[in-house]
Amino acid sequence: MMNTEEVAFLTDFLKTPKQIAIVPHRNPDGDALGSSLALYRVLKQLNHVVKVIAPNEFPEFISWLPGADQVIVFEKNYDECAAFLQGSDLVFTLDFNALHRAGDQMGSYLEKLRKPFVMIDHHQMPDNYAKITVSNTSFGSTCELLYQFIETLNLKHLIDVHAATCIYTGIVTDSGSFKYVKTTGNTHRVVAELIDKGVDNPEVH
Repeated sequence: MMNTEEVAFLTDFLKTPKQIAIVPHRNPDGDALGSSLALYRVLKQLNHVVKVIAPNEFPEFISWLPGADQVIVFEKNYDECAAFLQGSDLVFTLDFNALHRAGDQMGSYLEKLRKPFVMIDHHQMPDNYAKITVSNTSFGSTCELLYQFIETLNLKHLIDVHAATCIYTGIVTDSGSFKYVKTTGNTHRVVAELIDKGVDNPEVH
């Protein structure tokens, strides 16, 4: 997870309003978009100026996620996205750990962007582009890892029903509806807390 210095840096950084970009991988799935929108919701409640910038259009079957209508697409709105990224104080990359996973156009742009990155991801062999790398392959989804990240920063109280729905969706997506081997007791404990926050789990499925 994060070391003490990294937790202290982010805790202090998030105390005052900043401009923050959140980027999922190209062709985002439920885990990529769910984690991005959940983090978006939490950061907005801390009064940060936040945008989720997806490399390209996302599938219709996840377009219902809370906040999905606020996502801007890099390949369709280059100038708007580039301006926001240039003005950002921090860039989160979620559910991928190598910048080329954002696609040729956005990946190339991110490689030249001189901003601090925070990576949150559960895939193997992360690249070293991020100031803070939150990487753990034992987690079945980035959403479950994001939940622990939010908990580590003592921000779990900011996970409302909308953020909880996004996190639940990502866990469902990457666990194959809880049947894959990386579905653990902790996965189910997180899911129980999300349902207690009001997630309509049959509707998500």
